[in-house]
Amino acid sequence: MTETFQVIIIGSGFGGQSAAVNLINEGIDDFVILERRTFIGGTWKQNRYPGAAVDVQSPLYSLSFAPYDWSCMFAQQDELARYTDDVYQRYGLHQKTSTNSTVTQVSWLADEQQWRVEINHGERVLHGRFVINASGPLSTPVTPDFAGLSSYQGKTFHTNDWDNDYDHRGKRVAIIGSGASAAQVIPAIAPEVEHLHVFQRTPHWVMPRKDMAFRPWQRRWLRKPWVYKGLRGALYMALELRILGFKYSKRVLKWLAERPARALLAKQVGDPQLRASLTPDYTIGCKRILLSNTLYPALCRDNVTLHDKSDGVAHFTPQGIVTAQGQTLALDLVVFATGYDATDGVISYPVIGQQGVTLSSVWQDFPRAYQGTSVPGFPNFFLVTGPNTGIGHTSAIFMIESQMFYIMNCIRHVRDKAARSIAVTAQAEANYTENIHQEMARTVWHNGGCHSWYQSQSGKVIAMFPGFSFTFRRLCRRFKPQHHEVT
Repeated sequence: MTETFQVIIIGSGFGGQSAAVNLINEGIDDFVILERRTFIGGTWKQNRYPGAAVDVQSPLYSLSFAPYDWSCMFAQQDELARYTDDVYQRYGLHQKTSTNSTVTQVSWLADEQQWRVEINHGERVLHGRFVINASGPLSTPVTPDFAGLSSYQGKTFHTNDWDNDYDHRGKRVAIIGSGASAAQVIPAIAPEVEHLHVFQRTPHWVMPRKDMAFRPWQRRWLRKPWVYKGLRGALYMALELRILGFKYSKRVLKWLAERPARALLAKQVGDPQLRASLTPDYTIGCKRILLSNTLYPALCRDNVTLHDKSDGVAHFTPQGIVTAQGQTLALDLVVFATGYDATDGVISYPVIGQQGVTLSSVWQDFPRAYQGTSVPGFPNFFLVTGPNTGIGHTSAIFMIESQMFYIMNCIRHVRDKAARSIAVTAQAEANYTENIHQEMARTVWHNGGCHSWYQSQSGKVIAMFPGFSFTFRRLCRRFKPQHHEVT
């Protein structure tokens, strides 16, 4: 039996939660949230690795309509998970969510002017007038296909799927990768393992993490809506200024970011050889900047060995890893901190639009979307955190909530016109995308001298928005009917 909804939301993280609450505010109650996992909540329920925490201040990295009594400036994973549960409870979203529901295909039905959403390879079929994909860009983990990996007899898992039942204490462990997740895992487990081998392909710039615990009297003040809103505003303005360095002035970037990063490295790493291995050769900001006070001290421990790109993984053996320099490492556990398919693989299921055209074919050159949200030929289909909606200097949730203005404007426009569907025109999308990449050419993500996960296989920077976040919000708020076709 086919179930029919006005709106189908795919993903139960902050994007899905924001979409659901906005629909409720629009008076639309006929929607469902599909979650492929056995639990709700997205990133901060899934990522349970040791040391997991947010790297944007929590009063800003939170939904604007759901303030929270945070215990510290940068929340740990367990507190973020509780926050997710709190949002679900506040807005009654549990009864709107279907878990164990993996979307395996989405296809447009032209005659019905609605979407057919297949779950678990046809085990269940839903029809929806609108589809909001909120599966998130950091939801499809990548594990490189190392030679001999299948022969390895020890334990392996990705940071995205940390096995909390496995006791790593006293074990010989390797972490492959040195990005944001690894930077949190390494200090958390280094004191507990027998030996830790860290395989670093490219060093990251690291800046101090200026965290603080909120005292009881501060938390009492932050429970006042006007105080909480004021703190959010102050944090937003302070972080927003960082785009001046990322886009407009490398001199500003050097002064505000590279200078303290170099000072931290010099202060915390005394070994000249190790310090050289940890010093990036690209402009700060080209790759994601890490915030940590504990990473460098952990890498300096006697039981930790850093393998740089000259001594990477040559191949696996049943007992462990052979490095590029011929060293044989016996290992009990290998952790893959190797990131996500966040650009070319931003949607993990096939989407078939008008005339049978697939989204993957439209994105063959590189992923693209009008305001990072709509694609020509895919009416009533919206992407949350789609192409070029990532942000390097402020909260990603600000961008998600900006997209909601556009999505709700589209849905409202269809309802006001008593129409059946809405789609962005090819010309409007082409003009928007051309402008995005013209602006991107001025940013450190494009010309900073590195290759990062911000880029697709085409070499274009797909993950980031090249400007002020308030500019993106203004674009999303100002709905332009002339850029759309209504049926």
